Amino acid sequence: MRLGYFSMPMHPLGRSWTETLREDREAVILADSLGFYDAFIGEHLTDQHENITSSLLFLATLIPETERIKLGTGTTNLSHLHPVLVAAHAAMFDHLANGRFILGVSPGALASDAEVLGILGEDRNAMFAEAIDIITGIWNSEPPYDLGAGGRWKVTSETTLDLELGVGVLPTTLQSPRPEIVGTVVAPFSKGVVAMGARDFHPLSANFLLPQWVATHWPNYVQGKETVQEQASVEDWRIARTIFVAEDEATAVAYARDREDSPYRFYYRQMLTKMKKMGRLDLFKQTRDQPDGDITLDYVLDRLVLCGTPDSVAEQLLSFREVTGPFGEIVYAGLDWVNPQLAVRSMELMALEVMPRIETATSNDSSRGALNGELPPMSSEARPPELGRTQAGAVPSDSALRQPEASHRTG
Repeated sequence: MRLGYFSMPMHPLGRSWTETLREDREAVILADSLGFYDAFIGEHLTDQHENITSSLLFLATLIPETERIKLGTGTTNLSHLHPVLVAAHAAMFDHLANGRFILGVSPGALASDAEVLGILGEDRNAMFAEAIDIITGIWNSEPPYDLGAGGRWKVTSETTLDLELGVGVLPTTLQSPRPEIVGTVVAPFSKGVVAMGARDFHPLSANFLLPQWVATHWPNYVQGKETVQEQASVEDWRIARTIFVAEDEATAVAYARDREDSPYRFYYRQMLTKMKKMGRLDLFKQTRDQPDGDITLDYVLDRLVLCGTPDSVAEQLLSFREVTGPFGEIVYAGLDWVNPQLAVRSMELMALEVMPRIETATSNDSSRGALNGELPPMSSEARPPELGRTQAGAVPSDSALRQPEASHRTG
C-alpha cells in the first residue's frame, strides 16, 4: 500500500499568509523526504482559512525542492479557468516536474469563488464536463483542433495555424498519453465514480466520510470499468483519512481530539459548520433517519480521526480496511501545525512505523490479487445501511462526469 499526502489546507484566522504558505511547503518537502508517493494540494480564491489560490502555482515552487514525490492538484477547479489554459499550464508543469505530476480535477464547489468570478448562476457541473473533454482532447489530438463545438468554449486554431512557423499548436504533456487524472469523491454511492472508471480517472475518497460510505465507492468504480470492458485495479483507489500518530496514547488523544487548540478539532469544527450550512449533515450520519442533534463535534472526531501510537493507528487502519476492502493508497490529511514538533513527528511515525506494520499485516492476504474488481464479501457488521441514494449529497462532479463524452479518445 502506498502512502500519500493531501492538504486543503486549512489554517485559523490570524496567522500570517506568508507563514502558512511556508508551513504548507515544508509539509510537502517533509513528505518527499519520508517517501510519500504523492501530495495533493487544494485551492480556493475566497476562503481565508483555505488560502492557496492556485494549487499548480504553489506546487511549481516545490519542483526543485523535492526529488521523488508526485505533485498533484487537489483539485484544479475547472469552472474557474478556460480549459485551454488548464491544458497548457498542466502540460508545462508536467515537463518542469519531469513527469512527477497528477491532475486532480473538480468543478469548484465554493459559491463565493463562483460569485467573484461572475459564474454563480452558471451550471458549474456542465462547465466541468465540457472542460475535461477539451483538456483531454487537446492532449490527444492534432492541430488545428475541433473541440467544444456547440458548448461554452470553442477551441480551434484553424484560421491561424502555421506549422512552418510553429504557430497555432498547443503544448502536450511529457507523460503519454496524459498524466494520471484523479477526482475526489465526497458522497456515498457516488455515481461520479462510475464515470471515473469508464474514463480511467482514479478516485480519491474524502477523509470526512464514514468508513461505511467510503466502502460504497469501489463497486461503482468497478461498474464503470466494466462498461468499457476493463478490469478495475485496487491500486487505482486512494482513500484519505485524518490521522495523528504520537509516541504515547495520551499525547495523541489530547492533540487530535481533546485540546481546545487541537488542529483536528478546528478542522472538523469548520467542516461541520460548512456541512450544516449546506444541508449535508447526512455525510456524517450512520443511517438516513439519524437525528441531526446526534452529529456533534465529538461524535465526528470519534468516528473520523484515527489517533494513537503506531501500533494503535496501524490496528485502526487495518480495521478500517476490513470495512472498505483493499485499496492502493492511504492518503494522510495534513492540517495546521499548531505544534510543529508533534505534526512533523506524526508524519515521521506514519511513514516509518505505521506503514511497515500495515505492509506486514497485508503482505500475504489474498486481496493483493484482487485486480479484477472482486473484493472479499463484506461482513454484515461492516455493510452500510441504506442512506438515501438520491439524497446522499452527491459530489458536484457526479452529474458533471456523467455528461456525454466528446467524440475523441481520452487516453
